[in-house]
Amino acid sequence: MSLIVMKFGGSSVGTPERMQRVAKRIIESQQAGNRVVVVVSAMGDTTDDLIDQSKLLNPNPPAREMDMLLTTGEQISVALLSMTIHQLGHKAVSLTGWQAGIRTEAVHSKAKITDIRPERLHKELDQGNIVIVAGFQGMSEDGDITTLGRGGSDTTAVALAAAVEADVCEIFTDVDGVYSTDPRVVKCARKLNEISYDEMLELAHLGAAVLHPRAVEYAKHNNVKLVVRSSFTHNEGTSVKEEAVMEQGVVVRGIAFDKNVARISILGVQDVPGVLANVFGELANNGIDVDIIVQSGVQDGKADFSFTLSRDDKERAVEVIYSIREKVPFREVTSEDDLVKISIVGAGMVSNPGVAATMFAAISELGVSIKLVSTSEIKVSCVIASEPLVDVVRALHTAYGLDTAEQAFVGGPQDRR
Repeated sequence: MSLIVMKFGGSSVGTPERMQRVAKRIIESQQAGNRVVVVVSAMGDTTDDLIDQSKLLNPNPPAREMDMLLTTGEQISVALLSMTIHQLGHKAVSLTGWQAGIRTEAVHSKAKITDIRPERLHKELDQGNIVIVAGFQGMSEDGDITTLGRGGSDTTAVALAAAVEADVCEIFTDVDGVYSTDPRVVKCARKLNEISYDEMLELAHLGAAVLHPRAVEYAKHNNVKLVVRSSFTHNEGTSVKEEAVMEQGVVVRGIAFDKNVARISILGVQDVPGVLANVFGELANNGIDVDIIVQSGVQDGKADFSFTLSRDDKERAVEVIYSIREKVPFREVTSEDDLVKISIVGAGMVSNPGVAATMFAAISELGVSIKLVSTSEIKVSCVIASEPLVDVVRALHTAYGLDTAEQAFVGGPQDRR
């Protein structure tokens, strides 16, 4: 008898009809001889609605109270799903994250899991129950409810799979696997039969929304077998594992893009030791993450440097930089936020020269300027203006031979395009 963890996102349980479809899918798995643990996100736009309601009453609510509020979304989902399974004549029990034994650090809104005590899960499974756990949440050692940040339900599922030594962790979504790029943008995107942890981790960090980066990190560290598949079909999904078979002739495995990008440039900075340490140290002290950093040549003892960051952090970052102007004198600060970052990813890139040149040529042929570039062994990222995003993604997809004759499947049966 296999032990399976199944995770369903908010779109999969967003309506009563979809909730019933998910319940039947779960029952099918149990009837096939499996013991089943299910992790569920909040229904549809519930989390966003709760955030909007909170802002009407307090624009800057305490983080602890926001965690108390937002965890109710997942609790509604697990209770309704359990009720649906009971109505269909099968046993199920719903658990909050803390009832399932998930312990986290004492940080609100983006806590990390520190421990899982799965005794309650094993007890309920032994009694023949389908166990349904609220994703995205846990409890600190001092008894406070915490949340794991956006995408935290993926992390919950993988962490539980590791804790109960599940045979597989299935992540159900509105696409039937991991594609070479977002199939909503490129209809002829290629579905991957399998992909390595490292490639999936890069794609997730670079904007691919199919899996959360922390979930992939957890799976890699604990060797959890992941399968991404559709909650609307029974098609074979994509396996995420340590090593994936390379398709012959395919060097680039995926193209990801991130729309939440801004650039800040600090001009006329004295070129002396410690400048970058002062600037980026102060940004880090204020909880601001930066991505690509580029310094230009030095002229008359002065240098310019630019860096990218989340668009949401741009204004705060500029304030931080001006606050240290006495320590780090500069001529001016400029910023822009109508940008995107497009990245190509593939483990085979390291042994194939010319991959980056193909990317630069495809972008250039569209008359698009590249503002910043970042590379690693298995990825190349370019920051460009946001307007030509779709055209650039499609051009790159064709340039690397990723187009297929088939149309990608997205959403339910009525959503095929």
